[in-house]
Amino acid sequence: MADTAPPPIAVPVPDGTPAVPLEPLAERAPEPAPVPRGLVTGASYSITVRLTADGDPASIGRIATAVGDSGGAVTAIDVVDSRPDGLVVDVTCSAADGTHAQEIVELLRTVEGVTVGKVSDRTFLLHLGGKLAVASRVPLKTRDDMSMAYTPGVARVCLALAENPGDVRRLTIKGNSVAVVTDGSAVLGLGNLGPGPALPVMEGKAALFKRFADIDAWPICLDTQDTDEIVRTVEIIAPVFGGINLEDIAAPRCFEIERRLRASLSIPVFHDDQHGTAIVVLAALTNALRVVDKDLDSVKIVVAGAGAAGTAIVTLLLAAGVSDVLVWDRTGILSRNDDRLSPTMLELAQRTNPANQRGELTDALVGADVFIGVSAGNVLPAAALEVMADGAVVFPLANPTPDIDPVAARPYASVIASGRSDLPNQINNVLAFPGVFRGLLDARATEISSQMLLSAAHALAAVVTDDQLNASYIVPSVFDSAVHKAVAGAVADAARAATSAAANSADPKT
Repeated sequence: MADTAPPPIAVPVPDGTPAVPLEPLAERAPEPAPVPRGLVTGASYSITVRLTADGDPASIGRIATAVGDSGGAVTAIDVVDSRPDGLVVDVTCSAADGTHAQEIVELLRTVEGVTVGKVSDRTFLLHLGGKLAVASRVPLKTRDDMSMAYTPGVARVCLALAENPGDVRRLTIKGNSVAVVTDGSAVLGLGNLGPGPALPVMEGKAALFKRFADIDAWPICLDTQDTDEIVRTVEIIAPVFGGINLEDIAAPRCFEIERRLRASLSIPVFHDDQHGTAIVVLAALTNALRVVDKDLDSVKIVVAGAGAAGTAIVTLLLAAGVSDVLVWDRTGILSRNDDRLSPTMLELAQRTNPANQRGELTDALVGADVFIGVSAGNVLPAAALEVMADGAVVFPLANPTPDIDPVAARPYASVIASGRSDLPNQINNVLAFPGVFRGLLDARATEISSQMLLSAAHALAAVVTDDQLNASYIVPSVFDSAVHKAVAGAVADAARAATSAAANSADPKT
């Protein structure tokens, strides 16, 4: 097998720098779940192949045909060099997954009159050197600039802050900065990868904070999964930041970490995997129920998955007025008399399942109006949805493979949303967390409450107008500038109202 393995994929880098070899796609770790190949529409598995074609004018057509025959999508053909005996071209195409990308390359090798050169994975190219950089907000061009931005002038600011600590937010980066903290124990849907492999995700998160809310966020990847060490580390770095965003920390540890940090810090602590997901799900569900003409307080909802996201979704749904929720996990439907449940799951069972029903996920779905999946890929065949009520709403959100194939679910549901970017109604946390933190920072909030989360969800739902609303459009695009302004404004208003209420209750004269 070693003699027939495909050559390494090399990522082109600036002139004079050696190419960065990537392991052959065929030798990489297998795809997370054996599911049917998805649609080829995104850039996640996009490659650029350098090809030398002979002088036959039909060669370029044969190249495009080969990519199409392999199921790929050509997105660009750029001429690099033209000479009498032929062309050198860069062909960029999208694949469904890593294995598919390799299949496209191998098929191109068989095209008559074409020689395959370097193959570049565009996603790896984008990550070369990381996605973040530090830039100064003030000019440093003259001696005067230096003497004010640094010593000796900066000493005056230090002394002023020692005398008036409340001005730290105003005179430093603290007022516009967020720490994105992880221990790498639950990276995306990939599992416990550790701090190094988690860093590209945290960099991406920080980049999104800047792009959508103009917040300076910093990736903090901790080389520990000890709860006490994580809590203490965040506590001692907190003076630099106006908020803490916990990310990709496995349950149930994430619950204790968030609880303890909220108790000990005077800045907001927000676990996005929990609350960001919950905000977007509630907003999407609010609009989905508008489409099917049902009320939130009268529907039966089934949530698959009792981890961080599932628990937060249920908590926010209950706060929003939902009364009939069943939660299913690997042990079955969570019920109060199940002695197998962990303390976290037992607490969740005590707040849900009013009839104390037992059984499996298929039992829970009978007569249900809504299914929300945050469990694992393909836990249920689409046909199992047939027992749900008319006008069913189905949100299979497991990442990277949905709990139920959203395409196969179409005959059984009136509204479908998923985490997939190639289908309508993508449930994406980017719709929530930039605006949430923008609002918290603008209001100089010291904590975050359920009311602020509800305000964020209601504001996000309201961005979709009655004229826009339909089964394929229940959440707005992340690139809609109204989204983050609406969420930020709602959160800031709720935070200021909470601060005012707390001040009034503390003042005996009011």
